[in-house]
Amino acid sequence: MRLVVVSAGLSVPSSTRLLADRLTAATVAHVEAEVEVVELRDLATEIAQHFVTGFPPARLAAALDAVAAADGLIAVTPVFAASYSGLFKSFFDVIDKDALTGKPVLVGATGGTARHSLVTEHALRPLFTYLRALVLPTAVYAASEDWGEEGLASRIARAGGELARFMAPSARTPDVDTSAAIAPRSLHGAITTVDPAGEYGADVVPFAQRLAALRVD
Repeated sequence: MRLVVVSAGLSVPSSTRLLADRLTAATVAHVEAEVEVVELRDLATEIAQHFVTGFPPARLAAALDAVAAADGLIAVTPVFAASYSGLFKSFFDVIDKDALTGKPVLVGATGGTARHSLVTEHALRPLFTYLRALVLPTAVYAASEDWGEEGLASRIARAGGELARFMAPSARTPDVDTSAAIAPRSLHGAITTVDPAGEYGADVVPFAQRLAALRVD
């Protein structure tokens, strides 16, 4: 398994990279994976060159190839102007349009205030949905006051577990056989009563007869 982590943090140290690292640890706790971290800060010049020339320099090409070949992706951005950063968006603007199709993606964001907590739903989720990625149900936003809080830790653990299950089919919850819970229908509109215990039998009752029984004289 290959897990690629894209961090768009700009400072050193970076709370964005810290969140990315914690999400990575929560994922590899459930699935064995080779981890590669892509620091977009180090690729800013190459991304700009790609926009101008149409060809990615070697380091950027390697990062794009790594994302395309990954079994799972963690993508974390700082919040700028109530959305993802320009550097973050630029990287995913130059990626191949089919590179993320069907790929499980765990998204995260960091910001100075909880007022931007919906950026994961209003900006990040639509971006990766447009790229046809499989965006996981749990997205993680970390405001400055969240660090060290139990709520953030539980969200990180839940999100990492979700990504692990989608990366490794064997780690997923076994499929539940729901056939006994679904009443099969005949070609003539009759409804079969499913009664595994045999308490009521398995009689086929025409729908019209059932409807008539519900009417009040």
